[in-house]
Amino acid sequence: MPRFRVDCVLGALACGLGLVAVLLWVPADTGTGIVEKVRGSYLIGDAMAPTLAFSLLILAGVILMIESSYKPSAATLSWNNLSYLLIALAICAASLLVMRWAGPLTTWLVGQLSGEDLSYRLLRDEVPWKYIGYLLGGTLMVSSFIFLMDKKASVYALGIGLLCSVAMIAFYDLPFDNLLLPPNGDL
Repeated sequence: MPRFRVDCVLGALACGLGLVAVLLWVPADTGTGIVEKVRGSYLIGDAMAPTLAFSLLILAGVILMIESSYKPSAATLSWNNLSYLLIALAICAASLLVMRWAGPLTTWLVGQLSGEDLSYRLLRDEVPWKYIGYLLGGTLMVSSFIFLMDKKASVYALGIGLLCSVAMIAFYDLPFDNLLLPPNGDL
């Protein structure tokens, strides 16, 4: 009887989630397509980033399934696997919460200290306000996963997390005038 392949099942689940997202969720949740033509020029549509991200998830799932078919699986479903998954989900949830609320909370705090009436909604596309949540949440996510893998916290991992967040900002935000980093488009 063939052995239950956890990695193959995980790859199939990743492919299924990615396909559902690309085919159903992204088109239903975005206002424009992947690319939009406005007055003769092409602009990034609302569906570009999530479609790219979920396409990479599908690719990773396919690679995992192919790899699992060529070598015997040593992975089994255990409490260690499940606890790792729960920790990973907690890291993602905490990082996304920081990403979502760091900008508005910082704006509110600066407004309280300065006596000005600051609105994050009006400042969400201004430097440095638009980078606060993305930078803090991204740094927290990357460095926390490094901490998890190394089984210890380090300044080096924090530096790598910060560098990755800055690189993502440079890659996604700087080349495009009309792009709002997540979660600023929803605020």
